[in-house]
Amino acid sequence: MKPVLVDTSIWSLAFRKKDRTIENQQVIDYLAKLVLDLDAVLIGPVRQEILSGISDKRKFNELKEGLSILEDFPIKTEDYERAAEFYNNCRKHGVQGSQIDYLICAVAANNKFSIFTLDNDFINYRKHIRIDLEKVK
Repeated sequence: MKPVLVDTSIWSLAFRKKDRTIENQQVIDYLAKLVLDLDAVLIGPVRQEILSGISDKRKFNELKEGLSILEDFPIKTEDYERAAEFYNNCRKHGVQGSQIDYLICAVAANNKFSIFTLDNDFINYRKHIRIDLEKVK
């Protein structure tokens, strides 16, 4: 299996939310499989998003420790440049997104990763840039 860049929405579901529908549990189980198989990729900006907004120091430290099993995948200058290209191309077509979303897309595209996300914005990005989206298997 090729590596999968895991977006904040997936990590948030696994670590923060208590909503355990069957569909959500399937996503969490698939994330666990990716982590155990060493196929999950984490980048620093996603780590920052996951940890941001947690005011309870104990919960922050628990989450930080949980994420510590994964090293941040290195982001290169080419990734930032491609993220800007993706932003410009999508913007030209009326699609807006966050800088981190476009960085996720660029890192994934440059390294032939798929993106595992619950964020429907990525479906809109895919109409204008070449990215692969991961599905629960």
